[in-house]
Amino acid sequence: MLGNLFRYLDSIRARDPAPHSRWEVMTYPGVWALGWHRVAHRLHGRRLYLLARIVNHWSRMTTAIDIHPGATIGRNFFIDHGFTVIGETSHIGDDVTIYQCVTLGGTSPDNGVAGKRHPTIADGTIIGSGAQVLGPITVGARARIGANAVVTRDVPAGAVMVGIPARPTTIEGGRAAPMPFLAYGTPCSEMFDPATQKVELLRCELETMRRRLDALLDGPETRERDCA
Repeated sequence: MLGNLFRYLDSIRARDPAPHSRWEVMTYPGVWALGWHRVAHRLHGRRLYLLARIVNHWSRMTTAIDIHPGATIGRNFFIDHGFTVIGETSHIGDDVTIYQCVTLGGTSPDNGVAGKRHPTIADGTIIGSGAQVLGPITVGARARIGANAVVTRDVPAGAVMVGIPARPTTIEGGRAAPMPFLAYGTPCSEMFDPATQKVELLRCELETMRRRLDALLDGPETRERDCA
């Protein structure tokens, strides 16, 4: 058990250069929030819902992180800083990193219909600060959700999503080779700066329109004129 704790703390130090020791990592609110959630989740699984909620509310008061007791979370989950909300039917894989002010929320919570309402986050995903991932969607393995992005559709494995609504950047998804760790979900370069990202998206749309125009010009009538 102690070995598992040390491995977890070391996984956080590998993603965050700020702490100087494992003991310092133990002061992180995300570590305590995950620990309290493990307790609440076990109580929830045994249908001790009120006790699970009490633990959940205590965790939220002391860490500013709200993780519903029903959420399923894998190994080495790291919430950096806090102020995060994770819904009841969220499913989070292994080695996932979430920065501050992120919501894994549901859609249409006012209709009273139960079932899968929150996202599934696959292994190795990074979600940048302020991002909102909403609905019963799937975020593929090793995907990166940029800061302040709003994601309402499935994300392919390895994709980098930015914007409102979130769209993939010029980095292609589904790579076989693992991508390096990217703080806040996006590369720190001018190419992926939010201020210039709209220009990149417009360039992609323009290129798509050019290809469609070329396809129309290369239609049957054009080929008949060329033969004549």
